[in-house]
Parts: sequence; C-alpha cells; structure tokens
Amino acid sequence: MVEEDRSAKRVKTDGYTPGIAPIKKEYLLDRPVDDVPEIDDDAAEGVVESKPEKKKKARGQNKARTFTNIREKIQLCDKIVNGEECQFGESCKFEHDVEAYLANKTADLEGPCPVEADLGRCRQGVKCKWYSQHVNKDIVRSSTTNETNWVSMEQRGALSKRQIELKRAEEYLKIEDSEERRAEYVETRLSACEKRTIDYGNGRLLSPLTTVGNLPYRRLMKELGADVTYSEMAMSLPLVQGQRSEWALPKAHKSELPQFGVQIAASKPWQAFKAVDALTQLCPDIGEINLNCGCPIDLVYKNGAGSGLMDHPSRLLKILNGIPLMTDTAPATVKIRMGVRTNKPTAHHLATRIVKESPAAAITLHGRSREQRYTKNADWDYIKECASITQRTYNEFVDSQEGADNRQYIRPGKKLWFIGNGDCYSWEDFMSATTDSDIDGVMVARGALIKPWIFEEIESRQYLDKSSSERLGYMKRFAEYGLTHWGSDEMGVNTTRRFLCEFLSFTYRYVPVGLLERLPPNIQDRPLPWKGRDDMETLLGSANYKDWIKISEMFLGPAPETFDFQPKHKSNAYKT
Repeated sequence: MVEEDRSAKRVKTDGYTPGIAPIKKEYLLDRPVDDVPEIDDDAAEGVVESKPEKKKKARGQNKARTFTNIREKIQLCDKIVNGEECQFGESCKFEHDVEAYLANKTADLEGPCPVEADLGRCRQGVKCKWYSQHVNKDIVRSSTTNETNWVSMEQRGALSKRQIELKRAEEYLKIEDSEERRAEYVETRLSACEKRTIDYGNGRLLSPLTTVGNLPYRRLMKELGADVTYSEMAMSLPLVQGQRSEWALPKAHKSELPQFGVQIAASKPWQAFKAVDALTQLCPDIGEINLNCGCPIDLVYKNGAGSGLMDHPSRLLKILNGIPLMTDTAPATVKIRMGVRTNKPTAHHLATRIVKESPAAAITLHGRSREQRYTKNADWDYIKECASITQRTYNEFVDSQEGADNRQYIRPGKKLWFIGNGDCYSWEDFMSATTDSDIDGVMVARGALIKPWIFEEIESRQYLDKSSSERLGYMKRFAEYGLTHWGSDEMGVNTTRRFLCEFLSFTYRYVPVGLLERLPPNIQDRPLPWKGRDDMETLLGSANYKDWIKISEMFLGPAPETFDFQPKHKSNAYKT
C-alpha cells in the first residue's frame, strides 16, 4: 500500500492550506515536509515525569527522561562555604582548603555576577562561576534572597517523622462525615467569607505549568504582565511525606505576591487536608489553594487525582469544603475540565454543585475533556455557557441565603470568579473570551510558553513583532533569574541551562508575525521549514535541541561535555 502524502488531504482555502502557517515565500527553506517536528502538547501542562518501574519496559518516546547533576571534580565542603566548622574534620570527604579548591576549579565565566547584580550579594560565595568578578570577595555564601515560602531540610525531616502536628487536619478528619459536628469545628479562626479576597485584576492568569512553570519563568511572566501566577502542581501525599522535590514547588518570588496560588492534587480528602495544613504552617505567603481536578495524565488520573476527581464529585466537594478550614486566610479555588469522556460534558452540572455545596472562591474551566487531552480545540462556546449557568446559579443561591447563617458557603468579597482556559494564543482570543460574557478572566498556558510577551499584547491589544534581540533578551533574563534561584555554582549553572532548554522547546514554535502573509496568526499552525530575517531569528526558530544548547552558552558559558539535554520529543533532533 502506497503511503499517502501527509498534506494530500488538506483543502486549500483562499490560497492557504489549513494547519500550515502562511509564511512568505522568501522566508521558506527547501526542505522536505517530513522534517517538520511533530508536537505533543501533553508536554505543555500537567505532565508528571517519572521513572519507569524496574524490570518493566518503558513504552512510548522519552517517557522517563534522565538528567545528570553536573558537579565539580573537587567539591568544597558546604560547611566551609556556609562559614561553619565541619564536625568531620580531616575525615570529611570534601575539600576544606579554599586555596586548593580554587586552584582546581574550572575557569570562571566573564562578566559581572548576575546574582550579585540582582541581590547585592552572591548566594554561592567562592563556589560561584563568576567569583573572580565579585565586588565582595567573601568566600562565604550570602543568605540574601528575594524569595519566600522556603522550607528547610530540618522542617521537611520533622514533617516526614510526624514531628510537626497537623492539628487542624487531624481534628477535622474526625468529624468530616458529620454535618452537625462539622459546624462545631473551630480550629480555623476565619470562616470562608472572611478569607483573603481574591482580585484577579485584569483577568490575565498564568496557568500552573509543569517543568517550565518554575519560579524564574513565573518571575519573568510577572514582569511581562501576568496578574496571577500559580505554582507547579504539587502532589499532596509527597508534601505530607516531606519530599524535597515537592516542597520546592510552593516557593515564590516576592514579585508574585499577593496573587500567588499553590496548586495541589489529591485523590483522598485526608491527603489534601494534611497537605494544606502543612503548607499553611510552613509557607507564609500563599494567596489561594487551587485544587487540580483537570490533569489528564494517566499516572494522576488512575490514582483518582486530577481529572479523576470529576468521576467522584462528592469526594471533590468534600475536599473543597475542608481546604478553607485548614488555612488562616487563603481561600480555596478549583480547576476542572469539561468532563472525563468526549462528547459527554459534565462541567455545567459540577459547577452548579460547587456553587451550592462548597465555599470555592473561583472556578477555572478548561474547555476540553480528559480523553481529548490537548488534541482538539478548546470549546469556548461551552465555557461561556458554563460561565452563564454558574453566575446565574450563584446569584440565585446568594439571594436564597440572604439573612441565613451560612457563612461557610459565602465567598470572600461575595463574588464567585469564573475563569476560562484553553487555546488563548493572542490578544484577540483573550478579548473574544472576556467581552460580553460572564467570564472574569483567562488562564493562559501554551500561549505564554510559546509567546512569553502575550500579556503585553493583551494589554496593548495588538500583535507585537518582537525582534530577535528582544526575544533573546527574555532568554537572558530567564537565565539570570535561574542563577539567582538555583545557584551560580557549577550545578546551578547547568540546572539553569536545562530549564532554559525546556523553555526554548516551546518558544522555538513561535513564527514572527513579520514573516506571515496574513493575520491573525494561529500558533496551532505548523510552519514549513523557514529562515528568519537575521541569523539570530533563524537560530531562535530552530527545532534542533543542540541549537537550544548553543543559545544557553551565550549566557551560561560553554556546556560541559557531560551535559546532555533530552528533549521531550525525538523530532527535535533532526539534522540542520
């Protein structure tokens, strides 16, 4: 059987082929269509990376990516860098002689230290890759930081050993199944209506994004116009167990406050209650707790978390009712999908129950089902229909409750926010979603990954043709923020390099509007091989991950020979 041409079934409309970006002929390259990388947008948000089980063959491509932590050959003892005395003395396996360490240290990078420029003092001291350029040559680390919600190793250890008392959760779990006894629960000082009032500003929300939605990226997005940011999705059970990787997620930059939300996923109420109780005790700056009921990934869904909760609405509502009682001021919000199964939407029924049976302060609806994942366009007609039903139900419910002592179900500020999510790639998409509707804002995911300045476009209500130097400037700022967050030592530099490559794995998909024959652009359209208006624009549009490493070397120095970045898609490795 002869294989059909992949574009043979496409029907041209007004001279253009649907699904193919209309790039001007002078910018197209003579390269086979088969070299266009295939995109799997499960990589955009909600993906949980995990190692395959032992003795079990991993299926699919890049299901278990591994990354090597690159360390120095001779490592200086942390106690020395912290200005402390090492209790192991001469038996310590790390170097104590600072002069010997400096003599064997790889060459420092040129230019001023980005962390010292940002904070005034370097957080890595002598281990910094820019140490020779430091104004302050102190070998000891600086504790200066502009981040919050840091949880120490001692606190995580105490949590894992159950030495931190989760009193609110424990007491509430004893009476959660009794409505009468639940009304007697007084551990939280504030009722639902007295929680912190949510203000979504101009309605520009950055979606919780796995891997790329890290602190340095969110910091950049705040500077580029995002009103509200969220942590990466944190699993409740690992939080309760004190796992370091999970407790890194609630960290926030001070520029994100006060509108910074922590998103959690849980399959059982007790997991959510204990996780939120621990978060409240250890993290002082949380603007809201967002319950993820939309993650479609099998690993999460099969455990009953994420979109798995939509199959069990009573359990979902039980969690939403308990979360506000675990916090001092942070209200509970929820993110859902249209439903679990395609062509069987249930969100309108679920949203109605959330209004009447929980104190959730906001509902975010992603316009796809769990089965659709990211393969179909988001259904904004359904999102708007749900928004109308939800707001009408809320107004009727408030009127019916007027004068009644039902403070548990009245929202902070006496308003229920409704946010739409899915396929917002331009200012026109944003305006179409929020004009003359009951939708208060839009949560942007892939649009902000591919085009980081999307919030600027929304503010100015026009398409911005960013130059290659401007786009490279965003990458530089991300790298500098990464060094401040992950560290400017050998390991921190290459951790920043890895996440910069993750970021570039989305930004390369952007086709400059100046290269298009017509507007509006559609980020979903896949371009044929193209060249930019200058060499840097061409490089920024490269789908080859080796070119992403080259870009990282502009800010982070040469990549070590042992550095190996594994793209999420094998198609990002074709020869250029």
